[in-house]
Amino acid sequence: MIGSRGRRSWRGVDYWPGFVDALSTLVLSIVFLLSVFMLAQFFLSQQVTDKDTALTRLTRQLAELNDLLALEKINRKTLEDNLSLLSDTLKSTEADKTRLQGLLDSSAASAASAGGQAAAVVKQLDAEKQVSARALAQVEILNQQIAALRRQLAALESALDASEQRDRESQARIADLGSRLNVALAQKVQELARYRSEFFGRLRTLLGNRSDIRVVGDRFVFQSEVLFDVGQAGVNPAGQAELDRLASALVDLDKEIPADIPWVLRVDGHTDKRPLSGQGQFKSNWDLSAARAISVVRYMVDKGVPPQRLVAAGFGEFQPLELGDSDEALRRNRRIELKLTER
Repeated sequence: MIGSRGRRSWRGVDYWPGFVDALSTLVLSIVFLLSVFMLAQFFLSQQVTDKDTALTRLTRQLAELNDLLALEKINRKTLEDNLSLLSDTLKSTEADKTRLQGLLDSSAASAASAGGQAAAVVKQLDAEKQVSARALAQVEILNQQIAALRRQLAALESALDASEQRDRESQARIADLGSRLNVALAQKVQELARYRSEFFGRLRTLLGNRSDIRVVGDRFVFQSEVLFDVGQAGVNPAGQAELDRLASALVDLDKEIPADIPWVLRVDGHTDKRPLSGQGQFKSNWDLSAARAISVVRYMVDKGVPPQRLVAAGFGEFQPLELGDSDEALRRNRRIELKLTER
């Protein structure tokens, strides 16, 4: 705990402290606005990353469809080659048929002039007729195969057209989804920023202007000595009084923020870099920082704050505000940070 300091009174009117307070408030406001802007940029980039992931997945699907299209084109070329081969076979068969018909006519003429050879000619004609019948059967089979191949080609072309249409529709849906996501994200970020501003304003009013409770960026920072005794993780009586004010502000805030905004208050525990003795309850600064953050969360839950709105995290000595070894630097690094953010 930090004892109260005596103040000297004097009769003259000094405007300088008021001017300094106003200037400090202006600087803190500018820093806070910049922090809100950076947070909004972070959430926007996160959503854009999610959208890029969806675009990548759809692009991969499009590549697969293109591969399928290429494969189907190869199959189509093969079918067309088979069709050409069958057509050549059909032409050859028709030529054989014409030749056989010529032989038949020639045989008939020879039979009229050479009656002695009539029986042999008739036998040869029967054989030629059988060959012609087999050729005609083969031609019919080839015609059926050609028709089936043409139907397959038509079905493949229809499937490819449908696939291209689905791809165009998917691209349009992706563009529309990205636009709606950007609009929704901007609205949620603006709403959360407004409630964060109101919440921090309430905390400033409730906690007053104290050197051991301050705003750093988008966070409220309590020096560890405000809430805990040295080396301990239990909230001391003076710290309980401060957390009572904080819990009251959070309960009121939970009633005001719409339910569709997934906000949480993150409680981060930090220590300085001096190692613990290792003989007490905590083996490392990491254990101590996590235990202190959890103690704050549990205390606020006991005071009515919904547990789903609280997150506890311990960072040990690995996120210092200052890198020096002076007592002041080490004191500033021993802290509890509160950040209102999205889940």
